[in-house]
Amino acid sequence: MDTTENLIIIGDRVLIKPKSEENKTKSGLYLPPGVKEKEEIKYGYVVKTGPGYAVSFDEMDEPWKMNEEKAKYIPLQVKEGDLAIFLVKAAYEILYQDEKYYIVPQSGILMIERDESLFNDLI
Repeated sequence: MDTTENLIIIGDRVLIKPKSEENKTKSGLYLPPGVKEKEEIKYGYVVKTGPGYAVSFDEMDEPWKMNEEKAKYIPLQVKEGDLAIFLVKAAYEILYQDEKYYIVPQSGILMIERDESLFNDLI
């Protein structure tokens, strides 16, 4: 069962599960805790996305009263299953059911790699 099925991501936000990282250098030295956490860029897989950027094409005098059925969105460029490279300073780290995730606005994502076969193996 997907542990994130009850989560609803809002707006232009993206839920990212970090790619597993070892605290070991290429030469085999183990790094102390916290060294990897200070990196400015991280990698992870997009688990869920929000609906996109909310826009209204109707002439409404009070757009904040717009209900969900009438809401229109510009969809996000990222999709579930993409490998995302994102800025840590734009991300919020959360712990949900003992799993670490990041919530990142789409503007905090620098690049994605899309491979349709990857997502099926992740979750």
